[in-house]
Amino acid sequence: MYDLIIKNARIPQGDDTVLTNILVKDEKIAGFLTDIEGVEAKEIIDAKGFLTLPGCIDSHTHFMYQGFPHRENFLTGTAAAARGGVTTIIDMPCCSVPSARSVEQLKLKLDLVGPQALVDYAMWGGVTGEDVRNDWLHNVQEQADYGVVAFKAYMTPSVPTFPRVTDPEMYESFKAVAKTGLPIGIHAENFAMCDFYVKKFQREGRMDGPAWAEARMELAEKVAIELGISFAEDTGARLHIVHMSTGIGAKLVGEAKKRGLNVTSESCPHYLTLNYQDAMSKYGPLAKIAPPLRTKKDNEMHWEGINNGSIDFIATDHAPYEIESEKARKGMNIWTAFPGIPGVETMVPVVISEGYNKGRISLSKLVEILSTNAAIHYGLYPKKGAMFIGSDADFTIIDLDKKWVIDPKEQATMCGYTPLEGMELTGKVAMTIVRGHLVFEDEEASTLTNLTDDEL
Repeated sequence: MYDLIIKNARIPQGDDTVLTNILVKDEKIAGFLTDIEGVEAKEIIDAKGFLTLPGCIDSHTHFMYQGFPHRENFLTGTAAAARGGVTTIIDMPCCSVPSARSVEQLKLKLDLVGPQALVDYAMWGGVTGEDVRNDWLHNVQEQADYGVVAFKAYMTPSVPTFPRVTDPEMYESFKAVAKTGLPIGIHAENFAMCDFYVKKFQREGRMDGPAWAEARMELAEKVAIELGISFAEDTGARLHIVHMSTGIGAKLVGEAKKRGLNVTSESCPHYLTLNYQDAMSKYGPLAKIAPPLRTKKDNEMHWEGINNGSIDFIATDHAPYEIESEKARKGMNIWTAFPGIPGVETMVPVVISEGYNKGRISLSKLVEILSTNAAIHYGLYPKKGAMFIGSDADFTIIDLDKKWVIDPKEQATMCGYTPLEGMELTGKVAMTIVRGHLVFEDEEASTLTNLTDDEL
């Protein structure tokens, strides 16, 4: 007697697929059968021949656990994740009060978010300039021992509870994190460059949306990545560039990899599909993020980076704010609006529609960048990111032919906006299964059309 059979699942086999039935017991994959006649299970889910991926992972979210009740929390955020086919999120340490950069703070966070989460989760640890200045770097190893999967550091200001690092403070942080063997992810923008040109553009009276991106220019990310690579080379730290926005950044990471350095990077759906001139002219503060949106050339260079391995996986930097108080409050402008957008609910369908369905990436690459590579990078593999016997029974089931339009009014995220609004996609999440439990089903999932009677 199995707990669950997922029948008619079309699973990846390299760049091909095979139709099978997946057996689940005790929340793990227990086997695969072509014929389930006579096999008993407490529950049967029909995957309808849809593409069934190992559960997708968003390794960069900012869900609030306390301090800001008007922003995305673990209940609404993980509901959005489930609707978007994400079975595991890895949450950042920075945005709540207090930030999670000690074991005590981590325990508080985990106690509060555990009852809310609808999908599985892991945690980033944190290291800040304040930790260096106050000789608190012992917190790094303690967080690692407690179970965080990586450490985050900001080169530019984030929130008051998570001070940025200066260059020497970042170097000290690299040395401390290197001893743990875990990655250190940096927000790679040169603070002095960004600060100078933002103030310069403000003095010049620039109030248009694109001004934000032009002030926080490509060069600010380029030199920040170059510095991070230099520090990684000197300390032996595992450097990860989070939410990398530029094409030149992908080239720098690729060159570092060729030199044998342990440097990785992630892109986001908005850096693959949006350009700052169009999106920030249309949406203004609702398209404001850091690093900012870039150009159409950068979009294409990121797809190229995915294919050549200089970009390791996709994440979202899901960090939405409230429109009324933080994006479009009376008197607020492009400089004073908060930088952040949602993404966890649209990551998987955007990459499937604009990547796989348009022939930009192969099926095997799709699995790597949405599931496997992040699981390996953060030490979750093969429990997550794999479809082996004994792996967690996490599945993202996709109707590849479903056409639909992104509408923030229909999303679970509580912010009510997205600069991806109106994007026409082909490919939608039909079901999300976490450890053998159905956590989302699209009631409008199309009927079965792509199997013959013999296949069934």
